[in-house]
Amino acid sequence: MIAGATMLAIVPDAYGGRGGIAQYNRDFLGAVADVGTFSSIIVLPRNAPDPYTTPKGIRQTAARRGRVSYAIAALLTAFLQPVDVVFCGHLFMSPLAALVARLKRAKLIVQTHGIEAWAHPKPPRRVAVESADLVLCVSRYTRGAVLGWAAMPPERAIVLPNTARADFTPGDGSKMRVALGLEGKRVLLTVGRMNSRQQYKGQDRVIDAIPSLVAMGHDVHYLIAGEGDDRSRLEALAAQKRVANRVHFLGLVPSGELKDLYCSVDLYVMPSTGEGFGIAFLEAMVSGTPAIGLDVAGAKDVLADGELGMCVSEADFVNEIHRALLAPKPDRDSLATAARARFGREAFQAGVRAAFNRLQETS
Repeated sequence: MIAGATMLAIVPDAYGGRGGIAQYNRDFLGAVADVGTFSSIIVLPRNAPDPYTTPKGIRQTAARRGRVSYAIAALLTAFLQPVDVVFCGHLFMSPLAALVARLKRAKLIVQTHGIEAWAHPKPPRRVAVESADLVLCVSRYTRGAVLGWAAMPPERAIVLPNTARADFTPGDGSKMRVALGLEGKRVLLTVGRMNSRQQYKGQDRVIDAIPSLVAMGHDVHYLIAGEGDDRSRLEALAAQKRVANRVHFLGLVPSGELKDLYCSVDLYVMPSTGEGFGIAFLEAMVSGTPAIGLDVAGAKDVLADGELGMCVSEADFVNEIHRALLAPKPDRDSLATAARARFGREAFQAGVRAAFNRLQETS
C-alpha cells in the first residue's frame, strides 16, 4: 500500500466489544496500525457496550445498532473522505463493505471466522466475498469451506489465525481456587457463550462426562464461564446427572480476571464441534493450562494437531480427560512459551504484514 493510505473498518464490534470476534478485530486493527502504512484507520462498530480506548492512529465512531442507520453512517463516512482499503470484520456485513469499496474504488478485505462461513451463504454475501481482494480466514478449515463455495483465486484466501493478549501468562491461581472453594479438587473449565440456537461449544458433553470421571476416582468440579440463554438447559442437565454440586456457573468473567481463572484450573476442556479457531484454547495454553478439544474444524489449528493441546475424537474424550488428570503436572511455562511462539503477537504481526504484501499483489 502507498504510505498515508486510509482504512475504513466495517465491523460488528471492536473496541469496547465482547467476545472472540471483537478481540480479533482489535488485534488485527492494532497490528495494522503498527505496520505504519495507514495514516488513518476509522472503525465503525455496530456494538460497543464497554468503555474503551483506541491505539494511536485508530479512531472509532459511536456504535450504531440499527442496520439502516449503520449503513447510512458507513456510506456517509466513506463519502466525506478518501478510503483506500475497506476492512469487513464479519461475513454478514460483506455486502455493505463491498458496496463501499466499489463506490470508493478501494481494495476490500473480508474477514471470515467460523460457522457463519462454512455453509453456502446467501448470494449477496457470496458475491461480496468473490469481489474481495483478500479474504482472511482464522483456520485451515474455514479457508477450505470458503473456497468450497466462492469462485475466487485460492491465493486470495489466506489463513491468519487469532492471537492472544500479552497479559495471559502463567501464574498462581491458588487465590482463585480459594475464592471458589475448590482447594484440593480437580478442576475443569470452559469459557464460552451459552447459545440455545448454537449448542456446539460442548458444555453439555462435559457435564455428561462428570459421572464417569467421578466413577474413575476423580473429585472433579467443572467451571462454566460465560453468558447465554442456554444456561437453564445446562443447569437442568447437571441436575438430571446428579452433578449440580460439581458444576459451577460463573457468568460473564471480567477480562481482567480471566487470566487468574485459567491459571486456577487443572485442564481447559471444550469439546466443541463448531470452532472457527477457538481463542479460549489459546488463552488457556498461553496461561500455562493444558487444553483438550475435539479433532474437528478449526480447533485442530489452535491445538496444533495435538502438538500444543490434546486433540481427540469424541469417543475418546472422557478417557483422555481421565489420562490427563492422572498424568504428572505439566510444565506450564514451557506450554505457554510454545503456544506464544506459534500464535503470539509477533507471529500475528508477521501474518498481517504478509497479508498486506499479498494485497499489494492483487490487481
